[in-house]
Amino acid sequence: MTERDLRLAREAQQGDRDAFRRLLSDHYTMMYRVAYRFTGHAQDAEDITQDICMQMAHKLESFKGDSSFSTWLYRVVVNACRDFHKTRSTRRTLAQTYLEMEKRDIADSQDSSRKVAWLYRMIAGLEESLRETALLVLAEDLSHAEAAKILGCAESTVSWRMHEVRKLLKQRVSTYP
Repeated sequence: MTERDLRLAREAQQGDRDAFRRLLSDHYTMMYRVAYRFTGHAQDAEDITQDICMQMAHKLESFKGDSSFSTWLYRVVVNACRDFHKTRSTRRTLAQTYLEMEKRDIADSQDSSRKVAWLYRMIAGLEESLRETALLVLAEDLSHAEAAKILGCAESTVSWRMHEVRKLLKQRVSTYP
């Protein structure tokens, strides 16, 4: 089989498609078997073996005949399995990182929601002119000048009211859950 493999490998390197097909056909079972033993999963072994088959024409260029074809092919399969494990490990790490970020985002969002709810409860407890001013400036993101026009007062009045709102919120921050 070694002489036949060497001949087929040389012919495949020179572009003989039939020789290439016979090499793959002769060694497909071995490639799958080794990949399966390294991964322990049929689908992973099939994926690795298919990847090797698709890259084999290019990989054959590196076969020099210093060792038997089967020894060279075993190295190709083992390296493909190593690459697969590295890639899978990297994907797992990325997936784990993504899940952790997602959990943090959810926690941050929940914390932000709690803070906003607390802020609205505190604003709701303010006297009317302060509450209206705070809602326009904080919730609607209007400038002091815009809020003054809407409320029919001076911009300086809006600035004073916002100062009072901040002062009262600072006093009430101890009631934040």
